[in-house]
Amino acid sequence: MVDAISLSTIYERHAGGDYPEGYSYTRASNPNRTELERALAHLEGGTEAAAFSSGSAATNAVFQSLGPGDHVICADGFYGTRNLLQTVFKDWGLAVTLLDTSVAANVQAAIRRETKLVWIETPTNPMMRVTDIRRVCEMARQAGATSIVDNTIASPVLQRPLELGADMVMHSTTKYLGGHSDILGGAIIARAKSPLFERIGQLQKIAGAVPSPFECWLLMRGIRTLALRVRTQSSNALHIAEFLAKHPRVESVLYAGLTSHPGHDIAAQQMRPGFGGLLSFLVKGDDKDALAMTAHLKVITRATSLGAVETTIDHRYSVEPPGTTTPKNLLRLSVGIEHYEDLIDDLDQALNRM
Repeated sequence: MVDAISLSTIYERHAGGDYPEGYSYTRASNPNRTELERALAHLEGGTEAAAFSSGSAATNAVFQSLGPGDHVICADGFYGTRNLLQTVFKDWGLAVTLLDTSVAANVQAAIRRETKLVWIETPTNPMMRVTDIRRVCEMARQAGATSIVDNTIASPVLQRPLELGADMVMHSTTKYLGGHSDILGGAIIARAKSPLFERIGQLQKIAGAVPSPFECWLLMRGIRTLALRVRTQSSNALHIAEFLAKHPRVESVLYAGLTSHPGHDIAAQQMRPGFGGLLSFLVKGDDKDALAMTAHLKVITRATSLGAVETTIDHRYSVEPPGTTTPKNLLRLSVGIEHYEDLIDDLDQALNRM
């Protein structure tokens, strides 16, 4: 069954002042967005969800819900959020500590009385570091802070942060949830109602950074195949990671599914039944060698973003701002649903022609 798309921006009002359909204006709510938010909450095991027009808009609403003087702990490798904190919120008055959350002791040492939010991403993009969700969220809880996990890379198919103690989950729905490189969106899902989530929902409706009805419809279409796609992508990624780890022109592979990865044991406990479709690898050489390798690819597309059905590769150093800590020879691979042997053959011939 294909659901209808409700494109109307206005809804009829009774003479008595009420709205018989429960909707008044599409910025505040819309049938397609209501359906989407219910689905997102169900997927993550939460009670509430707020959909936004992009992952950045969702993230922005969270930080805008905090006040001057509040302290935020955030994963240092989290490019988009780090950039938002250091630019838009530089003059907002937020105190920010950027650190490697995969080392739990770092988080504990950074917590202070003013800490209101602990924001983690696991695995991280593009360094694929793994944070112990249960342990870090417990630290936040004991400090009276809200914990939020960016679950974009793992998706709710592989990882359920709310069940591990997180208060909220964030998604760039553009990625795995959408899955087809044709929508832009974001979402915040809450385990339970809270003043912070109520403020986020208020900003969603007042500021209006909401997805259109058609984008909500497309995202629901993508969600219907989410489990099938993610499981195939995870299986493909593991095959590819194992191949790259043995290739003479590859320096190292960053993928939690490899037993050599320092976060493998933790990932195996909190990610099931796979380790995701995203991996990074460092070629032997510098940025010129990495870019040269991508020029020889025939099946894999050179593009930024991740989580779609097609396999893409991205040289992160060349798209991140000055001061990035991403290695110059790192390539991020978002593995799609093509046959993994075709992808391995493409990578092999490109690496051999570097």
